[in-house]
Amino acid sequence: MKRLMRAVILASLPLMAMAPVAMAVEPDEILADPALEARARQISKGLRCLVCRNESIDDSHAELARDLRLLVRERLVAGDSDAQAVDFIVGRYGEYVLLNPTGKGSNLLLWQAGPLMLLLALGLGGLYLRARSKAPQGTDAGLSADEDARLRQIMDE
Repeated sequence: MKRLMRAVILASLPLMAMAPVAMAVEPDEILADPALEARARQISKGLRCLVCRNESIDDSHAELARDLRLLVRERLVAGDSDAQAVDFIVGRYGEYVLLNPTGKGSNLLLWQAGPLMLLLALGLGGLYLRARSKAPQGTDAGLSADEDARLRQIMDE
């Protein structure tokens, strides 16, 4: 049984090695001009599939990703530059479609929020520790005579 499992695993290794090569781009999408196709592939690798989330439209098999790939190719055939094609897609779907969003505008706040929160937490932690070290130490005076008598009374019951 172990030999059979080992043979199956060894036989499937070449197939697993070829899996990343299989792209989602279908033959009917490929442009005749190799230079335009290379540009389209490069742009597609930077655009997020809105269905699959953290997968580029070049790797996604979703119908929306196919539509976006076709739209990119249409824009390139129409004569748009790479930046114009990306701007057209971003204008239509928002900056969320970019796998690597820009660090401008409202995204700047998102990019800086993490480090700012870390600095704020470190500052508040430092202030807490400083105030705690300056706080007067409590004295352990023990129980008063009344408290001791009451405790004995409770224990005897």
